[in-house]
Amino acid sequence: MILVRSLAFAVVFYLWSIVCGLAMTPLLLAPRRWMIKAMALWGGVVIAMLRLICGVRVEFRGLQHRPTGPALVAAKHQCMFDTMGPLTVFPDACYVMKRELLKIPFYGWFSLKAGMLALDRKGGAGALRKLIAESKARLAEPRQLVIFPEGHRMPPGAKGDYQPGVAGLYRELGLPCTPMATNSGVHWPPHGILRRPGLIVYEFLEPIPPGLRRAAFMRELETRIETAGQRLLEADGSAPKSRSGSPL
Repeated sequence: MILVRSLAFAVVFYLWSIVCGLAMTPLLLAPRRWMIKAMALWGGVVIAMLRLICGVRVEFRGLQHRPTGPALVAAKHQCMFDTMGPLTVFPDACYVMKRELLKIPFYGWFSLKAGMLALDRKGGAGALRKLIAESKARLAEPRQLVIFPEGHRMPPGAKGDYQPGVAGLYRELGLPCTPMATNSGVHWPPHGILRRPGLIVYEFLEPIPPGLRRAAFMRELETRIETAGQRLLEADGSAPKSRSGSPL
């Protein structure tokens, strides 16, 4: 049954994405915020599809910690849905993306129009300086800068190396860093089409204040994300709703 529902979701998801792609193309000539709103609508409908077709609910917790002004957010990354779902709760998110993703037709065009940031992972110190300069420009709009500190998707329970780029942004931007944990990969695996019923949780954690030294910041960030993530994984989608939770 899970396979049948997952296949049905895959068909509807890609049909919806094609419709959105065609409908959003004229927005390439519209103001940037229109594209952000359209991408959030795309993600919101995907959330509804997950619930109706696959029995997967999505809940955002710790909303008292969710930034609404200029901010740095460091998020766990387990699946493709991590770039869709959280778009629905940020006023104006700006994701740090791999430069290669911008080459994807429609998705790359829309991401550029939305003002997402492309990172050349092989560019070394020069790429980091460029990222910091562009991040400052985005935050002046103001926006919420979202970065995946491990740099790529990790299976549930696995921990990658936290890359130094997030520490560079934290130091140069002079802002608190809000960690965000998730168990999304349990229900939307990093690879394959299976969508397992249950509860996907995105949890905003207490912000790390600015001013920590690099090593202390990286330890604190990793500890907070991995500890909260492990708790969500152990609950396996059955954790009780918190008072700050927002089930969708």
